Amino acid sequence: MESYDAHYSGTPLWDLGRPQLAMRNLAEAGAFRGRVLEIGCGTGEVALMAAALGLPTVGIDSAPTAIQAARRKAHERGLEVRFQVGDALELGDLGEQFDTVLDCALFHAFSGPERVRYADSLATVMPPGARLFLLCISDRHHPGSGPRQESQGGIRALRVSQDDIRATFADGWRVDSIESVTLENNRDINGAPAWLAAITRT
Repeated sequence: MESYDAHYSGTPLWDLGRPQLAMRNLAEAGAFRGRVLEIGCGTGEVALMAAALGLPTVGIDSAPTAIQAARRKAHERGLEVRFQVGDALELGDLGEQFDTVLDCALFHAFSGPERVRYADSLATVMPPGARLFLLCISDRHHPGSGPRQESQGGIRALRVSQDDIRATFADGWRVDSIESVTLENNRDINGAPAWLAAITRT
């Protein structure tokens, strides 16, 4: 995976200073439950939203600068969230189990082989019945077969198809739903077409 830390010397394209609307809608609908893990949490807005609901929450990101900012926000808002530097492909290192796992725009950074590792990594922290909510850039505005690559603020982003999601989570998982949503950013007023998938560990 690429290093994200340098992007936090300024404001990255994906850092809105608030949760993505798709994730906020999930929270308001009561989709989050139990212990929550946000993978690729950045400066922590989604994890902080979960904590504000009274849920025990952990956020991990590979960028130390982002984690420092997330910890600062938690302190300023009086919220208890454990933010730590971590690798989404090595979640077993946490030694913990979670009921809800949130991926807000990380999955599309992985190539095919990395997606297999990612699903295996998730399996180490999600017992049967735990749910993953995954928000990623979709291929809806880029018809055609095969992975296509674009840059999101200088970071590689692979356009993801519904078939990509279903293939990644074919064994040991149940894909409950995949819906069309928008991935907001700081550049495009209309955001980018995205998928929001709800996936249960079986």
